[in-house]
Amino acid sequence: MDGINYGILEMLRRNARTPKTRLARHFGITETAIRKRIRKLEAERIIIGYRAIIDYKRVNMVCSFTGIDVKPEYLMSVMRSLRNLKVASLFLTSGDHDLVAEIVCKDMGELEKIHEQILRYEGVERICPAIVNEVVEL
Repeated sequence: MDGINYGILEMLRRNARTPKTRLARHFGITETAIRKRIRKLEAERIIIGYRAIIDYKRVNMVCSFTGIDVKPEYLMSVMRSLRNLKVASLFLTSGDHDLVAEIVCKDMGELEKIHEQILRYEGVERICPAIVNEVVEL
């Protein structure tokens, strides 16, 4: 990792659709060099995906960042189980919760069912949902 790679990551984090030609111009290197760097970042799983940021309210969907507290011995099995749900992303954290799951659903009813299912997983002690009211563009 060098300054250019960190710069590429920052620009792609802000807009994953930034053209490679623009990145090349910005860093003063060839587009081929940018492509190789991005391919390597993807192969090393530094870049693990690309996605759109959606204004859920405008499409009548619901998003929750749900904190999940898990007994330590069940952490891996709970993470595996969450793969079967509508979890958009999952974060292992050192904050207030062991896991934070981004869950996107068609409505509150579906979200409530998913939360109920998570609570039934062995080792889950509690969940703390934070419903997204509005996505703020930075």
